Order: sequence, then structure tokens, then C-alpha cells
Amino acid sequence: MSSQLDLKRLINPKIYNLTNKIIMKKILPLLLLICACSAPKVEKIYYNGIIWTGNLSNPSASALAVGNEQILFVGNDNETLEMASPETEKINLMGRFVTPGLIDNHVHFMSGGFQLSSVDLRDVDNKAEFQKRIVAHAESLPKGAWMLGGDWDHELWGGNYPDKSWIDDVLLDRPVFLGRLDGHMALANSKALELAGINSSTLDPVGGIVLKDSQGSPTGILKDEAMALVNKVVPEYSIEEMDQALDAAMQFALSLGITQIHDMGTWESLETYKRNYKNGRLKIRIKIYPWYTNWKKIIRNVQNNGPGDEWLRWDGIKGMMDGSLGSRTAWMHKPYLNDTFSSEKEELPTVGIITLKDTTEFKHILRETDKANIQHAVHAIGDQANDWILDEFASIKEEFGQKDRRCRIEHAQHLSKSAVPRFAAENIIPSMQPYHIFDDGSWAYKRIEHDRLSRTYVFKTLIESGANLTFGSDWTVAPFNPVTGIYAAITRHTRDGKNPSGWYPNEKISVEDALRSYTINNAYAAFWEKTTGSILIGKHADFVVHSTNFLTARPEQILESKVMRTVVGGKDYIFD
Repeated sequence: MSSQLDLKRLINPKIYNLTNKIIMKKILPLLLLICACSAPKVEKIYYNGIIWTGNLSNPSASALAVGNEQILFVGNDNETLEMASPETEKINLMGRFVTPGLIDNHVHFMSGGFQLSSVDLRDVDNKAEFQKRIVAHAESLPKGAWMLGGDWDHELWGGNYPDKSWIDDVLLDRPVFLGRLDGHMALANSKALELAGINSSTLDPVGGIVLKDSQGSPTGILKDEAMALVNKVVPEYSIEEMDQALDAAMQFALSLGITQIHDMGTWESLETYKRNYKNGRLKIRIKIYPWYTNWKKIIRNVQNNGPGDEWLRWDGIKGMMDGSLGSRTAWMHKPYLNDTFSSEKEELPTVGIITLKDTTEFKHILRETDKANIQHAVHAIGDQANDWILDEFASIKEEFGQKDRRCRIEHAQHLSKSAVPRFAAENIIPSMQPYHIFDDGSWAYKRIEHDRLSRTYVFKTLIESGANLTFGSDWTVAPFNPVTGIYAAITRHTRDGKNPSGWYPNEKISVEDALRSYTINNAYAAFWEKTTGSILIGKHADFVVHSTNFLTARPEQILESKVMRTVVGGKDYIFD
């Protein structure tokens, strides 16, 4: 029982070895009375639940006690309720399923906050609906204001790219810039192209592609670093707009049971988090990995302010090796399959692109930040991109010696045979987002052949090798709701319904493995495992009450589960 395990920390081993009956009936009440004199006050007791603690030594319980923002006790109903004082609030969980607070390993959080009020094209499957939605959304915008957002997916309407006429034919009075759901390709209308100075003479920037038609005119499609040509002329958000977007994103996170996020954000995002933390307005825990071009500011910030604290950490840096499979810009060892489009002049053949402007400079940045104990999180999707950054992490270790780096590869999507065992052997964290299987698995066969596909999102193989597999959403690229990721990881279903047994089903994992990847494994990936990630005495009181028991439910029932209550640092947010 949990009380017996906890007593080991409090009483002499000889006493502990007495019979369970004597301990429970004679010693425990006295011990609790003695401890009550100095222990934190029990402010709340949650009982009558089915608690999955995430703690291997004490995996299940029915009740827990909270005080001073921490978990004070985990056990059964009777022993926990005995700790109550007249002032203790008692909360009946009504047999609901409880997990540690869910953690998302990879989000674009501020973009998500703004997306909540942007045009949504994610499920659009034809041109008419595309145009209908942007026209309707335009009515909510001030005259002349930019229209952003989108998250369209050309695979839903057959694979042909949209072009600027899709927007120009219905909207001429405002600049429009709408991203593909993977964040590696976007569509600009003529107004946006004009403001960005993009025309037939515009050359592809390093790490990007300006797609042009057979006449040499820009189609409006911009890939990877080419998107920056437009982004640099999009007006900056005001402080008030940034704060509002953050609050909207935090409320959305809480409603989904997310108590901690790892944000692949901007320097402006960090400033927003700091400002709101100072004002007492942070509601979830945030570890931010600002873009690598801010590396000097990141180092100075850590040197001057330390790595952060239990609510906000900033000792990370984000880099990006390549693009995406959907945009044919993920960096591969071998060329993509022939997948030309009927209405565009497609680059032929291609192994994808390196999105870094200067690999020599990036190597220097990795080394300088490593010296300053800055954690590395590097986007790599293609097999060659993953091999390159794995080799670079190994070189850094050889040059500067062994230490607890916990380097991360964001996505780690397509791996070479030699790459798979290196994650565990070299303590590299695979930061993966399982819902991408649901989208990509329906069309990935058009990009690469079976051999490479068989090493795509190899969840089970990585777990069995001993790697610290972590999960998240990549919001706004994919849905933020963790149950969609859990569903994808345990079923490997695809959106076309053609893989009822799972896409490469040998890589399916259990519900508990998925939960660990959304909780304690993620906490480890942010250096927060000592205080978050499991329901354990002394850790922060971060946990979630769900409407469905994930351990006994069918996958479809998990997908439909709702969050009833989210608790962060002992503060309750109720959604039932």
C-alpha cells in the first residue's frame, strides 16, 4: 500500500518491519499526529478516484492530499481522509480517472493563441469551401488588416497546391498569408506578394523555395525560409494582443488537461511569458526554447537570471535542420519518389533541403550554448537530417566531455537504421508528436518507399531500446488535445480509414506507455522530473480528472474523453 511505501521515509526500518496490522492500527495514527505539528496544512483532499500516478513504485491510488501547492499524501480513501482537519476541503472524484498533469513537448504556443481567433482551413477539402471560409472570416477583420492562420492541407483535395488566384478571386482589399498545417509552406495572395516585393525576378532564399509557374511568375506558394520574405512585412502584434493570445492559449490548455508546455517560441514569446509571470498571470508551467538566432541573448539571460524556476524556464534553444515530408523539404539520404503536380512546375528530383542558412555558424552556436548549459532542441524530420544532428551532438560530447545535456531531436520522424539505437545509447531525447501519423500515414507512401516508411515514428522500437520517448502535439500544426495523440500512438490509425490494424502496427504502444510519454518522460525532457510528471509526495500538485478511464476504455472512448478538472500547483480549474 502507498502508506507503507511512504512510511519508509519517515520511520526506523525496524519499526517498518512490524506487521502491517500493527503499523496500520497503532503506529500510523500516532505518526500522522506527530507529523501534523510540522507538516504543511492539508488544504484539500481528493478521494474516491481511480488514480494512475505515473510512479512505478506506487502506480495506483484512490485519494491524495494537497497543501502549499504540493502533493502531501497519496493513498486510499480512509488513510487520506484521516488527515483532514475541519478546514480541509474534501472533493469527491466520483470514481473518475486521474492522471498527472499532461505535458506537451512541442508547441508553438503564442501562434496557437492567435490561431484560436484566426481562419481555420484544416478540414477544407475543396476550393469552394476554402474561398467561402476566407470570405466569411474577412468580415470579422478591420479593413485592410492582414488575414493569417489557415492550416490548409492540399492532400485533402487531391495533392495539387492552391495558388494565389484562390484568394485573389474573392479577396482583393487585404493581404492574405495562409500556412499549410505543417508550418513549412504557405500561400500568399497578390497583395501580400506585392508588399513583400516578391515577383518573377525573386530568387530562392537559402533554405527556402519560391514556387513559380511555367511563365516564371510566383504562384503564391512559399516553402520554409521563403516564408520569411512575407513574414518580415507582417505587422508586429501589440503587447495587449500578445497578452490576450497567451491567456486564450492557457485557458485552452487547461481545458485539455495540459499543465505544462515546451514552447518552440520566439524571443517576443519569452518576453510575454516573463511579463505575465511577473504580474501573477501564468496559469501553466512553461519551458521555452527560443529560436537559435537569439543565442547570444539566451546565454546572457541565463547568466544574469539563472535557468528559470518551477513556473518558467528559458535555458533552451531551438534550431531546425530541414523542412517537412508534406512539403517535400525534409532532408533525406535518397531522393523522394516521383510525385509531380499537375498545375505547378515542381522541383525535380529532390532530397529535400537544409533550412539552416549556414551550417558552420550553427555548429558554432551549438558549442557556445553548450558551454553555457543551454539545452538543445533541434528539428529534424528526414533521415539525413537526423543523422547529421546526431553526429553533431556526439561531436560536442567528445569535444567538451560528458554532462547531463538531454539534447532533444524534435520530431525524429524518419530514422536511418543506424540512428534508432543511438537515442538510448547517447541519451538523446526523441521529442515526437504521434498525431502526425493520423495525417501523414494516409499519403506518405507518395513521398518515400516502404523501407524508409518502416522507420517512421518508431515508438515501440525506441521504448524497447531504452530511449526516453516524449510526446506532444506540434500545435498549431496538429490538434492540441492530448487524447488525439494517445489515440494515434495506440492505434496508428490514419485519417483515410485504410489502416484499421494500424499503419506499421508493430510500432503501436500501450496506453500506459503513451501516458508516460505525456507525463514523466516529458518532465525529464525539461529537467523538471523531480517536481512534476507524476503524482508523488513532495511534487507539485499538478493533475487531471478525466471523464473516461483510459486504462479500460476502447481507443474510440479515449478519443471522446473530456477533462473534468485540471489542477496546477493546487489550484483547481473546473470544466464539468
